[in-house]
Amino acid sequence: MRSWLVRLHRWFGLAIALFLFVAGLTGAVIAWDHELDAALNPVFFIAKSSAPALSPLELANRIEAADPRVQVTYLPLAAEPGHTLQIGVSGRTNPATGTPYELSFNQLAVDPATGEIQARREWGAVSVSRLELIPFIYKLHYSLHLPVRGGIDLGMWLMGIVGIVWLFDSVIAIALAFPSLKSWRKSFMFRVRRGGYALTFDLHRSGGVWVWGLLMVVALTSISMSLTNPVMRPLVSLFSPLGSTPFSDPGLAMPPSPTASTLSRERVVALARVAARRDRIDAPPGGLLYSPLLNTYGVGYFEPGNDHGDAGLGNAWLFWNAQTGKPVGAQIPGRGSAGDIFMQVQFPLHSGRIIGLTGRILVSITGVVVAMLSATGLLIWLKKARARRRSAAGTKVRVRRGTVA
Repeated sequence: MRSWLVRLHRWFGLAIALFLFVAGLTGAVIAWDHELDAALNPVFFIAKSSAPALSPLELANRIEAADPRVQVTYLPLAAEPGHTLQIGVSGRTNPATGTPYELSFNQLAVDPATGEIQARREWGAVSVSRLELIPFIYKLHYSLHLPVRGGIDLGMWLMGIVGIVWLFDSVIAIALAFPSLKSWRKSFMFRVRRGGYALTFDLHRSGGVWVWGLLMVVALTSISMSLTNPVMRPLVSLFSPLGSTPFSDPGLAMPPSPTASTLSRERVVALARVAARRDRIDAPPGGLLYSPLLNTYGVGYFEPGNDHGDAGLGNAWLFWNAQTGKPVGAQIPGRGSAGDIFMQVQFPLHSGRIIGLTGRILVSITGVVVAMLSATGLLIWLKKARARRRSAAGTKVRVRRGTVA
């Protein structure tokens, strides 16, 4: 049995090692994406003026009026003091072609006091320029920048499958790490003085044992984050009912009516304030999301600068049909079925933000450990593969000599 587990661990590990090496290192970096991005690109984060801020809703209207090709798709509803508004945009449909205008950017940094656009960038572009480096690393982490084909995000499917293999391989690895209960202490030790192959082996085995629980959490949540709708939600729904939004269940999104107009952002924010009182949401409306594809508005509730959620289960989000204003879903942390709460906890666990700064530090360390386990696993395989080749070559020589004799 053990020999079969060794083979499975070897081939599973080889199949996913490179992907985990990249995911581990990039995950260690993006645990601090906001801080690193701000340090690299102060022009994108720090407002030039210190005058009182204008209404973000008014600034969004100005942006669209100044460039009719542009449609605001994400709008912070307040800015951190001294900071820019980072506004998401996309191209409107070109009436001449029926396709969206091609823009060279999808994110704007706007001075909230003057409306000046301080910088533009394409978030997630394949670019290592200073302005786009951190978003490049972020997207590399979860999709490897692979394309979408036929409505299928190849990168997220690939990383989801890697997560599934990793989860099974982690169970195999912990079984192999304890060959004997009598010598269990060896599975936690590092032969630092021996160095060389002995240390490499211990880093791989004992290093994995020390953080095994964290590795299992990261592997499971990576599956949830990559394959939310096609895999995780159907599985969870077998055990617990799940609430839906147009983003988790596109069937809830009603196609836009050609005779109806889209609600104004001002109207949606007004609806959001009323809904917050009704649903006892303490935080103010913090961000406005618009999806033309799903004909949906979403409003997130958070204080300025807390769009990712500093701790706990994240921020509340409510959703409305963009033309009728009819509620089409809600995601309120800590509320709903057991399955809803399980799904809510996935990103906070994966990012470490569920326990704030401490969790982010743990995630960053875990990312480095994942990369180390991948590298040491490859080194161990290479050494054993060379030994097997030498052994096979020696056997052939002995056979030939025996035949000649």
